[in-house]
Amino acid sequence: MLKGTNNYILYFTKIFKMTSRYASISILIGALCMSFAALLVRLIQDADGFQILFYRGFPQCLMVMIVACFIRQISIKDFFKTIDKTDIYLGFTMCIAFSFYIFALLNTSVASALFILSIAPVFAALLSWYLIGEIPTNRTWISILCALIGVTIMVGANLTSGRLLGNLFAMISALSFALMLVMARKSRKSDVLTGNFLGAGFAIILAMILACAYGDGLLIPTKDLWLSFMLGAFTIGIGIAFVAWGAPYLPAPNVGVLVLIESVLAPIWVWLFLDMPMKYQEIIGGIIIFCAVLILSTSKK
Repeated sequence: MLKGTNNYILYFTKIFKMTSRYASISILIGALCMSFAALLVRLIQDADGFQILFYRGFPQCLMVMIVACFIRQISIKDFFKTIDKTDIYLGFTMCIAFSFYIFALLNTSVASALFILSIAPVFAALLSWYLIGEIPTNRTWISILCALIGVTIMVGANLTSGRLLGNLFAMISALSFALMLVMARKSRKSDVLTGNFLGAGFAIILAMILACAYGDGLLIPTKDLWLSFMLGAFTIGIGIAFVAWGAPYLPAPNVGVLVLIESVLAPIWVWLFLDMPMKYQEIIGGIIIFCAVLILSTSKK
């Protein structure tokens, strides 16, 4: 059966030729899918962060594995054979990022969480310099300064409203994603889908232990269960699938700019569907952070 599936994949890749235009569309579709994550988290009423992580992880693992097999044109058996030590390290890093991302969305505004997460490329530039000796350019330093100003404005708006912890969670998630990017660059891997798969798997184990030991167990309402499944399969699974599919056909800065559509759209969905408007400080800070990442992403180097 796996052999027959691979034959269909090979046939499809032969008749469909990816171009830069199709790649841009693919990445935009992926970012669009991921932009609904915050809305789905807000729609979950009774499940806590541990429970969301647990049930989100299963469809995410499945979708990422399917996408990896499709892109690499390998069987599921070969997918597991390719797991190495670097993938495990990437998995642990992404587990931290996944976990703190959920708790950030639960403890601060969607705007603050996503815009703080969008400065992960800035953190990546600093970590690249420190860990692998890639010296940031003047353009990078300018973007870092702008990002810090934007975060200060955004976090300052929430200091008096009990959202500081959520902003801290978002910052840790952004740092974890940045570390993952540096590790992936050092390893020279073509994609990080295996690390993504392991990260979701590690998050399942961690969430199960913490939910049973310190939380309310794993029983949640059916509505929350399906929303968690949608979160894992649709926003992360399918979303990252389209991004990973189109990314090799475009320069990395272009991909970075296109993916930022997620951070722009996510607060708008929450505003439209849940009537949770953004504060003006969040809008100003978000615009500054967006410009910072745009400066970094449009670098020719």
